[in-house]
Amino acid sequence: MNEQRTYWFPAKRVGWGWGLPSRWQGWLTLALYVAALVLGSVAFPPGANSIAYFAVVAVATLCLVGVCLLKGEPQR
Repeated sequence: MNEQRTYWFPAKRVGWGWGLPSRWQGWLTLALYVAALVLGSVAFPPGANSIAYFAVVAVATLCLVGVCLLKGEPQR
């Protein structure tokens, strides 16, 4: 059986990284990332609590990159 793999995030044609999502799961992941950033900035305003805000951004970004590594097209 030749199962075709479907990636949530296609590799960029030029440069390193991934482009916009190509499946609904990728769009949901991206929406959750943006929601985490918005909620993090409301809960921990960058001017008032910079360390907590940076931690929220770092954790959310690491999660997004992890999903892209697992479900994204391999880099060329």
